Amino acid sequence: MAGAAAVRVETDDVTSDWTRPGVFEVAAGVYRIPLPLPQDGLRSVNVYALTVDDGLVLVDSGWAIAEARQALDAALAALGSGVGDVRRFLVTHVHRDHYAMAVAVRREFGAVVSLGEGERSAILALSTPGRRPMSEQWQALVRCGAGEIVEALRARAELVPHDPADWAGPDDWLAGGTDLVLPARTLRVVATPGHTRGHVVFIDRDAQLMFAGDHVLPHITPSIGFEAVAAALPLGDYLDSLRLVRSLPDQRLLPAHGPAGPSVHARVDELLHHHAQRLDRACGIVQDGMTAYEVASRLTWTRRERSFADLDLFNQMLAVAETAAHLDLLVAQGRLKATDADGARHYDPA
Repeated sequence: MAGAAAVRVETDDVTSDWTRPGVFEVAAGVYRIPLPLPQDGLRSVNVYALTVDDGLVLVDSGWAIAEARQALDAALAALGSGVGDVRRFLVTHVHRDHYAMAVAVRREFGAVVSLGEGERSAILALSTPGRRPMSEQWQALVRCGAGEIVEALRARAELVPHDPADWAGPDDWLAGGTDLVLPARTLRVVATPGHTRGHVVFIDRDAQLMFAGDHVLPHITPSIGFEAVAAALPLGDYLDSLRLVRSLPDQRLLPAHGPAGPSVHARVDELLHHHAQRLDRACGIVQDGMTAYEVASRLTWTRRERSFADLDLFNQMLAVAETAAHLDLLVAQGRLKATDADGARHYDPA
């Protein structure tokens, strides 16, 4: 493709900048391809190319923007292939940086797109004609007591075009506990709801690899509770999914954001510990009648322990949603009480 810079296949070096453009061999027949994102926070998403007899299978696809398409074209050219050689996309979840390019490539070349069956409700909502972007999320934020940031965020969202065709459904739905038999390898589909309702990971047991999507990330904790169609207890789902993965044999971690890691189990242990601490901290902050927004504003965020006020609006939105997920789980555990009044949910010590 014109404008795509030539690259060469390199052995993956986990000590280097994982966002550096190129194509990096992580195992025999498995290549990590970082694609750029139009955001300052997460700069890249890892797409993994698997060689098969008659072409390629890609795990996740990237955001459907010109820069990402050029980077993908250059990477696949280094493998002696092109986008037209992609036979199938195995998508870990429905977020735009994982799903959108798959839909765009299918429209152009006819590749098969596969997605976890738990994403049906999200696809239905996102593909509805006339839907206002992120309308469900705004309602959830109001329920969290975050009305003062909703209007500013809504104004930004109205500037982002929403084409229901970008959210056309997959060709097939993947069920957890099933095997995908590909030439030269078999991938086990494991349902891991939490980050989204239909998130799945793919495990190559013979090669001891887990294509983790956003379920297990090496440096950050995946956002919880911010979806078009929210689960009742998304954090509870996420923690259960972490424990499920922890109960399986350990694998090398191939995440969507960040470098490859030697152990899924080691990172899962860190994530479980992190959320246990966050639950304790959130529970300790709650005073009579507080909203999720008020609790979020009193917590610190990121590994740098940043104050809520120092976060940009988008990350404040994610912080409020995640705080609500923690508080609702605390209610389910009997550690807090909740009442709904005046369009918002209020939390009290148990």
